[in-house]
Amino acid sequence: MKNLDLKYDSNGLIPAIIQDTENNEVLMMAYMNEASLQKTIETGYTHFWSRSRQKFWKKGETSGHVQEVKSILYDCDKDTLLIKVIQHGPGACHTGHRSCFFTDIEGKEIKGKVFSAEDVYKK
Repeated sequence: MKNLDLKYDSNGLIPAIIQDTENNEVLMMAYMNEASLQKTIETGYTHFWSRSRQKFWKKGETSGHVQEVKSILYDCDKDTLLIKVIQHGPGACHTGHRSCFFTDIEGKEIKGKVFSAEDVYKK
């Protein structure tokens, strides 16, 4: 990977916005470090750093709902990534929704579930 001088935070992380390449829907936001970004570039599928579990994870490793990377862009400040993907499987959110952004500011769910999280994750 070319030295892009990306601006990682004090924990070595950079936010990554994941967007559907076909309809521009924002699917999720997660954090990457340099190693997970490199893995994403090498494999062509999204990989992230979990702040809560303190480990790497591949999107879809449990559900099978992987994200095939089509392009990776960074913003003008070099402190946020925009990753355009083909979302394989019905959704990106672990709750069963297509997008993690399904609740409005009033707390109303504006989009329904597209798969059963209980069935997929055996919870």
